[in-house]
Amino acid sequence: MRSWVAELRNDNAQGEYYLTDVIALAVRDSVPVEPFTVTDPLEVQGVNDRRQLAELERYYQRQQVEKLMREGATLLDPARVDVRGVLATGRDVVIDVNVVFEGTVRLGDRVKIGPFCVLKDAVIGDDVEILSHCWIDGAEVGPGSQIGPFARLRPETRLAAGVHIGNFVETKKTHISPGSKVNHLTYLGDAEIGAGVNVGAGTITCNYDGANKHKTVIEDDAFIGSNSSLVAPVRIGRGATIGAGSSVSRDVPEGSLCLTRAPRKEVTNWQRPVKSKKL
Repeated sequence: MRSWVAELRNDNAQGEYYLTDVIALAVRDSVPVEPFTVTDPLEVQGVNDRRQLAELERYYQRQQVEKLMREGATLLDPARVDVRGVLATGRDVVIDVNVVFEGTVRLGDRVKIGPFCVLKDAVIGDDVEILSHCWIDGAEVGPGSQIGPFARLRPETRLAAGVHIGNFVETKKTHISPGSKVNHLTYLGDAEIGAGVNVGAGTITCNYDGANKHKTVIEDDAFIGSNSSLVAPVRIGRGATIGAGSSVSRDVPEGSLCLTRAPRKEVTNWQRPVKSKKL
């Protein structure tokens, strides 16, 4: 075949190279040629424009989803799921519309995936629910966890069993232990989160100093109040509490309360500035 392909020429009306020309070359070299009848013409359909390419892509995707359904997955609309790699599913998986799978993805038993999600090179444990509009890339999600909606799990994210990741939460290179919750508007990067931790809304791990990445460690049963900044490298001790609105740049001892809010001030009878009148 290599030698025949090397002999192909484009001296024809279309100025194109035709793979089918190797048949004549095989006959010339006394190699037996036998016909093969396909059951579906699309299997040998040529592609000359983007419309035909899209048509064959849909044909390929239909084959993928039919295989998934034969293996026991439920697709709420088989025409609106794309498999762009290798997808393995467990029992009783449910996949909603407009979900895209890329790379190598493995879904455990009873996984539910909401609409408009993208999963790439991900491992999803049993009984996980992924709500709508989530992006999961290079991550592992433990059994019984709940993700989303609108969550982004970036590479090297590892979630243990029963973890909750809520809306508009982003994680990167972060390990979260069983039963911890990160429910709202939070960024966790280069972090190690213990078990039973509650991370409040608006929390940020400040992991990058402009040159290097640093790690944040939050030990078991800690409570991180809303709108907190954890300036890495920093360790929050077991059972410690970070008051809302705090900026923490030093380690917090086990079982202690850390508050960095400025004292409240009030000015009575204060008058707002007004614009001066133009002359």
